[in-house]
Amino acid sequence: MSFRSAVITFPGSNCDRDMADALEKVSGTAPHRVWHGDADLPSGLDFIALPGGFSYGDYLRSGAMAARSPVMQSVVAAANRGVPVLGVCNGFQVLTESGLLPGALLRNACITFVCREVGLRVENSQSLFTAGYAQGQEIVIPVAHHDGNYFADDATLDRLEGDGRVAFRYTEEVNGSARQIAGVLNASGNVLGMMPHPERMIEPEQGGTDGRALFESAVKGLVGA
Repeated sequence: MSFRSAVITFPGSNCDRDMADALEKVSGTAPHRVWHGDADLPSGLDFIALPGGFSYGDYLRSGAMAARSPVMQSVVAAANRGVPVLGVCNGFQVLTESGLLPGALLRNACITFVCREVGLRVENSQSLFTAGYAQGQEIVIPVAHHDGNYFADDATLDRLEGDGRVAFRYTEEVNGSARQIAGVLNASGNVLGMMPHPERMIEPEQGGTDGRALFESAVKGLVGA
């Protein structure tokens, strides 16, 4: 059974090729490439990815304009039907701006662009995206962002923690994110937003393979490959 995925490209996306390559290398099937202005998604998708970049030049708020793109109505509808959606970096910002995930991504506390490898701890190894990791496993994944400071009010943060919806946590200070949160899941567990870039760490030539298990987990969980 083939793995049918799609990568959405917005004006200013710059990691869509990386995401498409990661999905193809892990699943063996090239994803559909979908332009933000397309109102409809391909039928029968197993997985949707919103890549990193600077959609619309980060004008207004990072991800705010992209969240109003025509394709996002179909992405939200698909997510609400249970289709897995992964948003990385700018994709995470789009997910919060579209209401698929709680909270917001603010300017980094250090007020500078952060581009380096960072340590992460797997806080929930029971999701579709993280089943290939061990609970508490520490991994190294690159980040590259200026607005990655995750914010939510204390009640929301407590709910995320209590419901096991914190997927990844930084093991070091990176951008000022509340409680060092690096990735969150929606209530149903089929939407993941994370600032670090797992697609940049799937083969040794990239300096490591700690991101590969995320894509392998999704493919295995969805099509049993």
